[in-house]
Amino acid sequence: MSDHTPDPQSWRDFSLDVGDGHRLHVEQSGHPDGLPVVCLHGGPASGMSVAHRRFFDPERYHIIQFDQRGCGRSLPRGETRHNTTEKLISDIETLRAHLGIDRWLVLGGSWGATLGLAYAAAHPAVCLGLVLRGFFTGSPMAVAEFFDGHRELSPAGHDLLATLAPADARAQLSPWVLEVMQGDDVDLQSRVARAWQAWEVVMDGAPVPDLSVAEHDETQMARIDKYRVQAHYLAHACFLAPGWWQDAAGYLTEMPVALIHGVDDRICPIESSRALHRLLPRSTMTEVSGCRHNPFEPDMLTAVRAATDRFLVSSNGEG
Repeated sequence: MSDHTPDPQSWRDFSLDVGDGHRLHVEQSGHPDGLPVVCLHGGPASGMSVAHRRFFDPERYHIIQFDQRGCGRSLPRGETRHNTTEKLISDIETLRAHLGIDRWLVLGGSWGATLGLAYAAAHPAVCLGLVLRGFFTGSPMAVAEFFDGHRELSPAGHDLLATLAPADARAQLSPWVLEVMQGDDVDLQSRVARAWQAWEVVMDGAPVPDLSVAEHDETQMARIDKYRVQAHYLAHACFLAPGWWQDAAGYLTEMPVALIHGVDDRICPIESSRALHRLLPRSTMTEVSGCRHNPFEPDMLTAVRAATDRFLVSSNGEG
């Protein structure tokens, strides 16, 4: 899909009650009779994007997207109660049953790849295959590496966050950041969430942003809600046991899996995908040179689209 092609519009939007007081915002796009695919957003808590539909041929895929618990337009936004990976896996199954889909392809990027792998391991019989971009293990080590492992890339970008912390917390930022975002100091949360977001974009190759620019209150609150949910997951190792992904691979030895990762990804380092690839006999690994974490860099988008096109060929377009 070229940069000038409009992103496919949804032909059905609805709200799905999944219990525990949570309602998911769901959108369907592409071809109603196409190969079903559930597209899992990253974060945790980033929310779905219309742009993710570029990963698929809209004439041949039935694209299903939803905002995970507490995210985007799902309600209540920012809610962390009854919000765990186990609950999200259950939500995906509830959605599949609600739509009457027997089997579908699962695609996820970053945290979405984490959730996709965990879901497929729990429900392999309903998965046609997996497309996992920028796989993230969710481990405390990976979280610590994100906050403190790459300061040399941009000391100024890292200092946007580090200088908000007390002096005795700056050598190991993640515990302090995650505690703040799960607390009740809204003013501090607003500043920490903005600096956290800035560090993400700097890690992905953008210049250091100017955080002095004024923002609307709703923009700030939406960001706080997003990073509150994200902190909730990261503080609990994404509610996944140590080595969970190695165990998950044992359930998927017969499943076709396409792994795609930017060689220069610093947010989710490529070794995670390489290690997973070694455990999955039917997996392919595409290492995209010159790309970082952004799924919409031209070469990355081409690689993901190529992977989903291959699934169309292998399934003969039948869902």
